[in-house]
Amino acid sequence: MLAMNKIKILGTTAIVIAASIVATSCKDRRSTGWEYAPNMYEHTAYDPDQPNSQFKDGKTAQVPPAGTIPVGFKKFDYPNTREGYDKASLEVASLIAQTPKHLAEGKVLFTTFCSPCHGTTGEGDGLVVKHGYPAPPSYSKGQSSRGGAMKDLTDGKIYHTITYGVNSMGSYASQIAPEDRWKIVMYVHQLQKL
Repeated sequence: MLAMNKIKILGTTAIVIAASIVATSCKDRRSTGWEYAPNMYEHTAYDPDQPNSQFKDGKTAQVPPAGTIPVGFKKFDYPNTREGYDKASLEVASLIAQTPKHLAEGKVLFTTFCSPCHGTTGEGDGLVVKHGYPAPPSYSKGQSSRGGAMKDLTDGKIYHTITYGVNSMGSYASQIAPEDRWKIVMYVHQLQKL
């Protein structure tokens, strides 16, 4: 009787083990169930403002190496000087086609970024002027602080000004993508004709 019980116990154990193997092996045939170097799959992500012992200065957010260019960055090879402004005036022309779609997009961008100071029609009567800030010159009637009429500004001069700013106007290079700057230039030319 004892031998009979041993056979039943061993048989039941063998069936349970076989069933467990079959049940656990059906999940993912590509996985062995072993994970080599789990820290490569489940790493600790640092927030940019968190301290980080991996770097000498203890900061997570690091300055990129010198000469690094961001993906999609388009360099504007004219310095933020009067000479750069004048050179851009002569050499820089719009890089996008003059289409109704681009003009409409330029109007939206102008309304968003430029109209608070320049006004919706480019007359220099934006909302900030009503709060006591100095008015920028009108695109159709005003005179540029760098000399000449605002209605005669070229593509290069307008693009240079959007990129670097002038007088009270700051740079919009970080807020407006290069292609969108060209759309604004296109719309400003429409306002110069008013």
